[in-house]
Amino acid sequence: MARLALEVADIFRAHGPAWRDAQYDHLSLGQLKVMSAIEQCRTATLGGHVLQCTACEHQDIAYNSCRNRHCPKCQASAAKRWLEARQADLLPVEYYHVVFTLPAPISAIAYYNKTVIYGLLFEIAAETLRTIAADPKHLGAQIGATLVLHTWGSALTHHPHVHGIVPGGGLSLDGERWINCKRGFFLSVRVLSRLFRRRFLEALSLAHTNGRLQFFGDYASLSDATAFADWLAPLRKCEWVVYAKRPFAGPEAVLAYLSRYTHRVAIANSRLLAMDERGVTFRWKDYRAQGRTRHKTMTLSPDEFIRRFLLHVLPSGFHRIRHYGLLANGRRRDHLAQARELLHVAPAPVEPKDAPEKVTQPTFVCPDCGAAMIIVEILVRKPLIRAPPSQAGAP
Repeated sequence: MARLALEVADIFRAHGPAWRDAQYDHLSLGQLKVMSAIEQCRTATLGGHVLQCTACEHQDIAYNSCRNRHCPKCQASAAKRWLEARQADLLPVEYYHVVFTLPAPISAIAYYNKTVIYGLLFEIAAETLRTIAADPKHLGAQIGATLVLHTWGSALTHHPHVHGIVPGGGLSLDGERWINCKRGFFLSVRVLSRLFRRRFLEALSLAHTNGRLQFFGDYASLSDATAFADWLAPLRKCEWVVYAKRPFAGPEAVLAYLSRYTHRVAIANSRLLAMDERGVTFRWKDYRAQGRTRHKTMTLSPDEFIRRFLLHVLPSGFHRIRHYGLLANGRRRDHLAQARELLHVAPAPVEPKDAPEKVTQPTFVCPDCGAAMIIVEILVRKPLIRAPPSQAGAP
């Protein structure tokens, strides 16, 4: 497979050491780990294996991936595995795409409170969808939703929002029938926006009261309860962006969309154009412009590019894909089986335990003749250099 002309890893290898030295006191352990993983991904440092073609005996070397969820090179295979598991969950109904976005002032404090505010973004968005859908004035049904967190804008700025993929209907509140949305219409965006704004500000105020938020720099004064209440006041009156797109064109379109969004990172290698004396140049989309003028290029200094990329490192253990309602992991299988029965469609196929193994495509394919390649030698990863353990009583 041909290597892309420029990768995020190239930028990190060229400018990362100097950046770390200059910013070391301001970088989290998670950000340092992401930089190290991306720099080492698919290099001899992580080890690998020697491959040999079973037909023409062509040999090649494949180095191991870092498998870090922020690495642009490692997400394609992860997305493929995730999508294969999700195919059986699709129902024969319209699917809608809903986006919940935080206003800029809250995005600013979210950077120092990622776990709390990103968590609230998930919870309040899901609660808003389920509450409005359950209201008989709107749908009167129990719905399910898959939410995916993105924290970036196209220019790598900090722009937290969640993308929701929602079936166009749900189970009646008594569970006896399936209720479809009006064709081409999910729920009122205005109603969703108002409830999302009110519930999020209530939850954010409670988090402040409980001491779960921290503030630095220009926002240090917000530690005071009165100052924080005054700061929130304008946010109760401004418009909060909740956007609902037209329904997808069938289940295949849903899967195609998910494959692009679920495991996306802040910037794909394919968007990088050049790294030279001017800086790092990449493609971006200006959503405020119209037509072809949306597609632009931007050049940032290497330090600024690295800074913006690392804005989007998630807290350790934080899940950026979550399922709610009918699609919640606990009872998803039962809910989907009930929905299929009410929709009068065949249940999802279950393979018997004694079914013959499927013929799978080879993992490695020869670039010369297309035959399968096998591993003939393992390349051990290089040992990591660690500091000696500290001794008790040592200065």
